[in-house]
Amino acid sequence: MAALSSSAGCRSYVTQLPSSSSSSDETARRRNQRIPFSSNPRIFHHAKVSCQLNPRSSHPNVLRMQDGAVAPAMTTFESESSSNKLKESLLQTAPPEERKDAAGFDVNQNESTVTITVLGASGDLAKKKIFPALFALYYEDCLPKHFTIFGFARTKMTHAELRTMISKTLTCRIDKRENCDKKMDKFLDRCFYHSGQYDSQEDFAELNRKMREHEGGRVSNRLFYLSIPPNIFTEAVRCASQSASSVNGWTRVIVEKPFGRDSESSAALTKTLKQYLLEDQIFRIDHYLGKELVENLSIMRFSNLIFEPLWSRQYIRNVQLIFSEDFGTEGRGGYFDNYGIIRDIMQNHLLQILALFAMETPVSLDAEDIRNEKVKVLRSMRPLSLEDVVIGQYKSHTKGRTTYPGYTDDTTVPKDSLTPTFAAAALFIDNARWDGVPFLMKAGKALHNKIAEIRVQFRHVPGNLYNRNFGTDLDRATNELVIRVQPDEAIYLKINNKIPGLGMRLDRSYLNLHYAARYSKEIPDAYERLLLDAIEGERRLFIRSDELNAAWSLFTPVLKELEKKKIIPEYYPYGSRGPVGAHYLAARYNVRWGDIGSEQ
Repeated sequence: MAALSSSAGCRSYVTQLPSSSSSSDETARRRNQRIPFSSNPRIFHHAKVSCQLNPRSSHPNVLRMQDGAVAPAMTTFESESSSNKLKESLLQTAPPEERKDAAGFDVNQNESTVTITVLGASGDLAKKKIFPALFALYYEDCLPKHFTIFGFARTKMTHAELRTMISKTLTCRIDKRENCDKKMDKFLDRCFYHSGQYDSQEDFAELNRKMREHEGGRVSNRLFYLSIPPNIFTEAVRCASQSASSVNGWTRVIVEKPFGRDSESSAALTKTLKQYLLEDQIFRIDHYLGKELVENLSIMRFSNLIFEPLWSRQYIRNVQLIFSEDFGTEGRGGYFDNYGIIRDIMQNHLLQILALFAMETPVSLDAEDIRNEKVKVLRSMRPLSLEDVVIGQYKSHTKGRTTYPGYTDDTTVPKDSLTPTFAAAALFIDNARWDGVPFLMKAGKALHNKIAEIRVQFRHVPGNLYNRNFGTDLDRATNELVIRVQPDEAIYLKINNKIPGLGMRLDRSYLNLHYAARYSKEIPDAYERLLLDAIEGERRLFIRSDELNAAWSLFTPVLKELEKKKIIPEYYPYGSRGPVGAHYLAARYNVRWGDIGSEQ
């Protein structure tokens, strides 16, 4: 087993190489994940060998090949020539054109390397998020000792031009004293570029040749990040599978959203990807699951006795998940108009947070145990109906001397577009813990502020002795737990408190954990955490296929109904609090949106 170097400030992790001490075939399969054999007989995949001794086999002293064949296992008494004989026997089974590549295979190799390939390297996501996140991991000494980064795109570019492009977006950690420029230069020296077509096996084969040069005969682990439009996912995965997958390590693929537009397209995409990938190789990324406060949800709930007993319909009156941006589509209307705010934010980001918030205590912190509980929540939810949805679209608005454009003023958006830029919805979980508790979501663009938060409003105190001090507005006396995901991360609890003095005057006070005040360390970007998880093989914060299917089944019927009936959205001014209809929706369930009014 070869450990990847990491500092004390990073999670310790190990890249699993074939081992003779595994306890089960399933463990071995997960440790040695690879893209399956191609149906093309010429793609031999260079004689993939698992040096895993199979405890269930009646022949314990054999090496088991991935295709089911076996070869005698070496004992500790065998000389190095036995290793060479095994290599020679493997080469003899390969086609002549494959033998040259297979000759680099060494069963005694005990070092590993990670090659990260960013497909769509010239795009905004790669420049603004992926490369900066990889550099941040390198700056914190979280990447393995041996790693290489390849940018892949159709744009013609040299290695130097790629390095110049991404260097403009790299920043160093504020809590590190190491010379930033030197660290950045060392990182850029490991970044390379390869131009090619996403549907060309020849281009990926050439990429594979360059990868092997940098891997230097080590055990190769390969991570592909699909920062490309979803309509070319399949071709890119096919070519990577057949021409650039790892020979003797793992191969993983990060798939960026959107994962389809509805249940049918999502299922078709998953089915197609699984022609070339195992489910364990697919890492569907939702960057909101990498947010620090979302990551802290289960810790806050399951490791603090004061919260878990209250986490049910008995004490919680409603839960609100609020997402707002203070800007519009800003030239991205062409992409956004094909999806809308429900698909872009609610079906993935907010629903994923809801599932983490509402799930039962998992059996363990294992990824599958956590994802099993999330799926149970999603499958327990009532399908969304049109009467429980309000949609809106922002229009132009003049404030002072500044005029803000409406959604359809964007030149990339059709003038008659009915695509919602705002949506509010009431969802219900029909299980014993949450029966009858409304989960209210709202998300929108061009609103009055930029914020993402979870608000938990508790029930009124029965027979409250101090009701007369609050008057008829019982909501003023309601305890509320607020988890602010971004910006200015915080967790605070609203409580009722006596104002110091001789009289009996009550006030709403805050027990506030403000992250910037409590912790001096800079909070990592969500992409940093998720990229590190993908390299480690940690799937807890990535979306499984059945989880994705359950999520789409909630929203697909109402999305189709909105499009079929051509429901006209309620128009709201740029920079406002959104459509009035959202307040009527909340009032129907005796709820008031918690973000209304001024707060600290």
